[in-house]
Amino acid sequence: MSKTPNRFRPTDALSVAEAVFKPAPQRAAAPVVAEKRVGVPISKEQVSLKLDSDLIAHFQEDGPGWQDRINDALRRAAGL
Repeated sequence: MSKTPNRFRPTDALSVAEAVFKPAPQRAAAPVVAEKRVGVPISKEQVSLKLDSDLIAHFQEDGPGWQDRINDALRRAAGL
């Protein structure tokens, strides 16, 4: 009885070499860079602040960047 050739695994050297050296995946698109805002200080200071959990949950609903959104809301409230 003869074995049937394996259709999924190449047996000749050229096919094996081509399978090992697959083309590299294409690079991802350039990351989106946020626009710099005028009047916003460049340096930030780390502080410890206690906020209500429902307030934090509200800002975290939209995902990453929630601390910046809280900062923007505080700036609007302070009139800055």
